[in-house]
Amino acid sequence: MLTANIDDMPGEAFGYLLERLMGAGALDVAFLPMTMKKSRPGVMVQVVSRVEDEERMGRLLLAESSTLGVRLARMRRMVQEREFVQVQTPYGPIDMKVARDTGRACPEYEQAAALAREAGAPYLAVYEAAMQAYRERKKEE
Repeated sequence: MLTANIDDMPGEAFGYLLERLMGAGALDVAFLPMTMKKSRPGVMVQVVSRVEDEERMGRLLLAESSTLGVRLARMRRMVQEREFVQVQTPYGPIDMKVARDTGRACPEYEQAAALAREAGAPYLAVYEAAMQAYRERKKEE
C-alpha cells in the first residue's frame, strides 16, 4: 500500500489522480479526510497495488499530485474466488460477479451503467433488476 498526505491540491486534481492511478493498474484508490499540521484539512491518498507495481505507482503519485513524499507498506491481501454469470433483465443482459465462497453477487458496474443510460433509467433500477434476476436464477438451480 502506498500513502501520501496532501493539503495543497485542488479538488479537481484528485479526480484526475484517481483516473491515472486506476488506469495504470492500481487495485484500489481511496481518499480519506484528515487533519494535518496547523489544523489544516487534508486528504490521505491510499493506493493498493501489486508489489511489482509499487515503484511505478509511487512515481506516478509523485508526478500527478502535489505530495513531496510517498510511504510504502507491504501487506498481505485475501481475495475471494469469483466467477461471472450472465442474467437477463428488462434492460438487457448483465454479467454478475459472484463470490464462490459466499455466493454474494453484484452486477458489473460498466454494463449496468451503460444499460441505464441507454434506457434513460436510474442506475439503481437496473442494479435492482439484475439482482432480482440473479436471485430468481439461484432459486431455479
